Amino acid sequence: MGQRTVLTERQKRLGSEVRRIRMAAGMSAEHAAGLLGVDRSRLSNMESGVRAISAERLRKLALNCDCTDEAYVNALADMAEPRHPGWWERYRGSLPQGFLDISEVEAGAVRLRGANTVHVPGVLQTPENAMAIFRAVVPKLPEHEVALRLAHRSERQQVITGDDAVPYVAVIHEAALRMQFGGPDVARAQLDHLLGVSERDNVTVLVLPFARGAFPGAGQTVVYAEGPVPRLDTVQVDSSHGPAFLYAEAQLAKYRAQLDLLEELSLSPERSRDFIREITREL
Repeated sequence: MGQRTVLTERQKRLGSEVRRIRMAAGMSAEHAAGLLGVDRSRLSNMESGVRAISAERLRKLALNCDCTDEAYVNALADMAEPRHPGWWERYRGSLPQGFLDISEVEAGAVRLRGANTVHVPGVLQTPENAMAIFRAVVPKLPEHEVALRLAHRSERQQVITGDDAVPYVAVIHEAALRMQFGGPDVARAQLDHLLGVSERDNVTVLVLPFARGAFPGAGQTVVYAEGPVPRLDTVQVDSSHGPAFLYAEAQLAKYRAQLDLLEELSLSPERSRDFIREITREL
């Protein structure tokens, strides 16, 4: 397989883990390249995700680097295996790469956690609410671009509503619940939808009221995607320039602790539903 011209977040992550295994063992690039039967430049490309690494080579490297975490190595080998394109690939060339990466990270998660301050989480948005948000983008999006984003967002929601739905815990600040994107009718329908989804066995909605005061990560939208093993967890942080993906050990620990505290500060699921109903009645 030749060099990739477009890298997905999954490909970059696998490459970074290959490098992490080698570096943890103190193995030089020259030694690793010789071990795998490739030249140093090809190894460098494997570690950056530009070139694929086979599951066989990955296991060989892990064995010779004394990486004894079998579950971790098996998960990496699974990432290295060729796979059928995900549904998000239909949007390649039509939507920014970050949209596709979010979908791929979510699809590979075994559990999702999130915190939102201004918007209801994307996987919990109604089409009308999402449309109002997309129409507020600067510079203004053409209507066909809005339609593409809506279609993609709708398909993203299968991660918590489809046949293989994963557990999802969403901390939503009161500010996000009171935002009237699209007007009162759209906001009311969004809150009703949120109440309905929160009744699903795999979905937990926790409200963080204004009255709780200060909280960590104020204003930042965070999604924590738990991987098949903890070492393959991923944090996605939103920005005006697109999503950023973090997976350094210290970063993962920081955001786990942040979400733990946010969940402790939030109302219980039952009280959260009552709180949402009160806001709905005020609209």
